Amino acid sequence: MKVNLLLIGVLIIATLADTSDLYRLDRQQMVDTIIYEVAETADYTGREVLAPKVIRALLTVPRHEFVPQPMRQQAYINSPLPIGHNQTISQPYIVAIMTELIDPQPEHKVLEIGTGSGYQAGVLSRLVSQVYTIEIIAELASTAKSTLARLEYNNVHVRAGDGYLGWPEQAPFDSIIVTAGGEIPEQLLKQLKPGGTMIIPVGGFYETQYLTLITKDDKGQIFKRKILPVRFVPLINSQQQD
Repeated sequence: MKVNLLLIGVLIIATLADTSDLYRLDRQQMVDTIIYEVAETADYTGREVLAPKVIRALLTVPRHEFVPQPMRQQAYINSPLPIGHNQTISQPYIVAIMTELIDPQPEHKVLEIGTGSGYQAGVLSRLVSQVYTIEIIAELASTAKSTLARLEYNNVHVRAGDGYLGWPEQAPFDSIIVTAGGEIPEQLLKQLKPGGTMIIPVGGFYETQYLTLITKDDKGQIFKRKILPVRFVPLINSQQQD
């Protein structure tokens, strides 16, 4: 019943959308699928429902603009998609639950590691004050920056660089989202504000990765909680490359 009521609420929100948007119904179906999956995975995540503001962001941000042109007809399926350079745009459910778990607030400043196509940054931009996002592959960073600028997501700042180092001159951050799997970079923990949260897939590419929620209390102590098993591309550390 709870899921059905949510679907009704989402349908009401959808009627407010621009009827000239050719992908509006596809986006609605994507969000319906996400809502169902969130309810199904509540035992792992501790979240039975998404916040209405997260639902609105998912209904608003045009995912098809963040995938290569040949993939646009598949843009709203609940699946990761290739975006070139052996990278992917994350599954919509994963974008939704990672966003939900950091509890974004309008005054927050958020750091994202792994810009990819820019979709996660676009979703965050609808929810927080400022988004700083870093992509180690320069071509992807350039494309994402152009897409976000074209869509007038003017509170997103894109940098090509090593995400392991974070963005120290803009620290501390209320939240940090890492969209590639690996170890937890110490520099990112230092750049997380006391009281802040980080969500990151932890584990090597050939290991079971776990989406992990990290919190830092007011005294700077770090707490970690495994959320659910996931599969992400590796987080690249340029300082460890030959």
